[in-house]
Amino acid sequence: MYEEHASAVPGAVRWTHRPVPGDAPGLVLPDGCVDLLWSGRELVVAGPDTRAHPGTGGGPWAGVRLPPGLAPAVLGVPAVQLRDRRVPLADVWSAARVRELTERVGAAADPATALDALTAHLVHRAPAPDPLVRHAARLLARGLPVARVAGELGVGERRLHRTSLTAFGYGPKTLARVLRLQRALTAARAGRPAALVAAETGYADQQHLAREVRALTGTTLSRLRG
Repeated sequence: MYEEHASAVPGAVRWTHRPVPGDAPGLVLPDGCVDLLWSGRELVVAGPDTRAHPGTGGGPWAGVRLPPGLAPAVLGVPAVQLRDRRVPLADVWSAARVRELTERVGAAADPATALDALTAHLVHRAPAPDPLVRHAARLLARGLPVARVAGELGVGERRLHRTSLTAFGYGPKTLARVLRLQRALTAARAGRPAALVAAETGYADQQHLAREVRALTGTTLSRLRG
């Protein structure tokens, strides 16, 4: 059973997953985010995805989903190095530091809450993300074309692309597609017909929406709606 909760990190989501007999495996969909995970034994970083992949097995699991652009300042590594990967935090930071953090979360009465508090502490101590990154994420989330986003930011498209790889894990066009997918899923799950979803979220038509959903998730909007 998957649940989402308020996070102590602004813009983030704290979530938990506990296995329930009979539950079908879920899909983790691209969302432009980076998650810090607790597997019950170790801390893991889930990088930004370009495609859907099977959900976490076993469990219980806990995670904090950081909004696009925040993780590189917290982790100290470019997001592109984590793209489509799940890596132990010990592969990113020193073993001694990760051992201390692992013991802190593992000893807590509620590891999910402890993980969230730890993540909030790390975010507080990290350098502030580049304002350009935050602005770019907001503009791309609104569905603006990449050329217009670059113009709004006062930078060239090449610089925007380099900045996006570091901050988001992929270029601005890919991030725009991923964020548009998430807007479409939100609208579809609210009960809107597919044709209206396509019109409201920036797709050329319903067939364009269907092709993009299939390309990014490997399945259909009807299945994801459920």
